[in-house]
Amino acid sequence: QVQLVESGGGLVQAGGSLRLSCAASGRTLSNYAMAWFRQAPGKEREFVVDISRTGGSRYNNDSVKGRFTISRDNVKNTVYLQMNSLKPEDTAVYYCAAGDYGKVQAGMGDYWGQGTQVTVSS
Repeated sequence: QVQLVESGGGLVQAGGSLRLSCAASGRTLSNYAMAWFRQAPGKEREFVVDISRTGGSRYNNDSVKGRFTISRDNVKNTVYLQMNSLKPEDTAVYYCAAGDYGKVQAGMGDYWGQGTQVTVSS
């Protein structure tokens, strides 16, 4: 079993930055691909970005590419999402997930965190 705990969310003005963390316990994260998802009010959960065990990343679309960066520290058993130039449309609950690289992007992660709220004011 892997327990994932997100942190780092909060309220920020448009143009600001936040760094989300996803800390794992139970097993080492180095065995898993990791992903960040987000769900805005009234919308479906959407894939944001993932990272393979060796560090390769894939981004959902151009809306976050160049602004968001995923990274992992397997020693600290933590995955990060650096979010810069935030926009009001980035407002959502952000979730991290762990699983197989072929599945985690599709929302079929084996483990999920409880989420952290990000609110971007205009």
